[in-house]
Amino acid sequence: MATDTTPRSAARRPALDRDAARRLATTEYDRFRLLLSDLDPPDWARPTDCPEWDVRAIAGHVLGMAEMVASVRQFVAQNAGASRAGGGIDALTGLQVHGRTGLTPPEVYDRFAAVAPRAVRGRRRLSRVIGRFTLPEDQVVGDRTERWTFGFLFDVVLTRDTWMHRVDIARATGRELALTPDHDGVLVADVVAEWADRHGQPYRLHLTGPAGGTWSSGTGGAGLELDAVEFCRLLSGRGEAPAGLLSQQVPF
Repeated sequence: MATDTTPRSAARRPALDRDAARRLATTEYDRFRLLLSDLDPPDWARPTDCPEWDVRAIAGHVLGMAEMVASVRQFVAQNAGASRAGGGIDALTGLQVHGRTGLTPPEVYDRFAAVAPRAVRGRRRLSRVIGRFTLPEDQVVGDRTERWTFGFLFDVVLTRDTWMHRVDIARATGRELALTPDHDGVLVADVVAEWADRHGQPYRLHLTGPAGGTWSSGTGGAGLELDAVEFCRLLSGRGEAPAGLLSQQVPF
């Protein structure tokens, strides 16, 4: 399918308020840290749902992103390095993974545990200072090119990214995924609201599991029932999404 290169008329902004965004980010970083602490040495080399990334690479990316938002120096250096490498999110994440390949798993864990609280503060600070401004580069979501505010990136996408990579690692290593309504349920509800806004069609949705719930809009729409985590995986581009509303992607 050809990519629709027509940008949204307005840059996408976060629906969450900053206090809710901070709580989600704090909890998600802590759950990611706890998952890393539970891994055995062989787990770090296991393949994941991310092509070309094993568990070790995912952890390096999440660490690199946290370090980027925790420090103005890292923010400037990483984005400058990504620009020299061709620009875009792929260049940035590749830089983050490559730059941390020399770390041992305990070093990755220790650095992440140390930087996570500073990453939450840094994201909040960046969102407050530049959150209303638009990212300089277009973002591709599914078959559409659109614009985001920095606030959407810092308050929403970076938490979803960490959450989805926690899902990736749990699936790859057979670990139980920690899920609660007051954290994962809030994150999923925000995803559902954005998904509904993006497709704009009537629907009835029932998501199962601790992060699930029931939502609907309009009449006569498609009825969907599936696991909440699997719903998010499909919207992120993981797995084989069936035709219809589940093919509408949401950024993670």
